[in-house]
Amino acid sequence: MNETLLRSWWLLALRGLIAVVFGVLAMAWPAITLLWLTVLFSAFALMGGAVWIFGAVHHRHADRRWWQLLLMGLASSAAGAISALYPGLTSLVLVVVVGVHALVTGMLDIVVAIRLRRFIRGELLLILSGIASLVFGIFVLLFPTGAGALVLAMLIGLYALVTGGMQLVLALRVRSWIRLNQARSSPSAGAV
Repeated sequence: MNETLLRSWWLLALRGLIAVVFGVLAMAWPAITLLWLTVLFSAFALMGGAVWIFGAVHHRHADRRWWQLLLMGLASSAAGAISALYPGLTSLVLVVVVGVHALVTGMLDIVVAIRLRRFIRGELLLILSGIASLVFGIFVLLFPTGAGALVLAMLIGLYALVTGGMQLVLALRVRSWIRLNQARSSPSAGAV
């Protein structure tokens, strides 16, 4: 999985970009109806899951732990599919689906970051993203009825902006690390 993420830094970037766009939309229109919030969350989770699934399948022969990325993608896609198939969900069920999604992806982000720390600096951003997901998931699950649709939209938007921003920064660091190591290993780099 480490090699997959290091070779495909764009997976982190794309996932981060999807989260940032979702966060901006959720915060720009906090008064949207619960149905639109469900649609936005479903699209966010499905697209993010598709990115991880594609990366896992694409690198399955080169990485023996590709199934971990696949697991992340399936968890995210499942949350998105549940929301898409049942758009008339009550706010309580949506809160639970969003909270569980945040917990699962947060734990998996932390596991990935711990595995990457041997290869790159900046894995702390993915750990912080995972922690933000865990805190958000716990908060949402502890207080599922305390937040109306407006507060829920703002919380989800803030969560997506924070985690997406951290993933974008981490993706850029991974990309820089790859370029630096490629330059060090090139024959012309040794001649300088």
